Amino acid sequence: QVRLVESGGGSVQAGGSLRLSCAGPAPRSTYNRHSMGWFRQVPGTEREAVASIETGSGSTYFADSVKGRFTVSQDSAKKTLYLQMNSLKPEDTAIYYCAAAILPRPAPVSMALGATWYNYWGQGTQVTVSS
Repeated sequence: QVRLVESGGGSVQAGGSLRLSCAGPAPRSTYNRHSMGWFRQVPGTEREAVASIETGSGSTYFADSVKGRFTVSQDSAKKTLYLQMNSLKPEDTAIYYCAAAILPRPAPVSMALGATWYNYWGQGTQVTVSS
């Protein structure tokens, strides 16, 4: 069983920043086998990819909608994933989920950012951006 726990959501005005954290799977050997991703969902719509990172190489992938504004990083010693969100827009408002999956390395972008490939999910954290 892989347990993921997100934190760091909240409310911010447009143009502001937030950093989300995700406590990833333990032990470290398990963490290093997984690719970790961030996804978001507005109720009533499909879950969409935000970013992902290959824990071994550190390779990152981003959805076009967040490129240049969001960064994804990790502290592998702490088995923690981060999503730094800058220049936030009202359309970034959603529930943000951390996810984990064992993917090929390297994984094609469609797989790294494909929600259906991830089989472990956190409970989600709300991000609200007001105009």
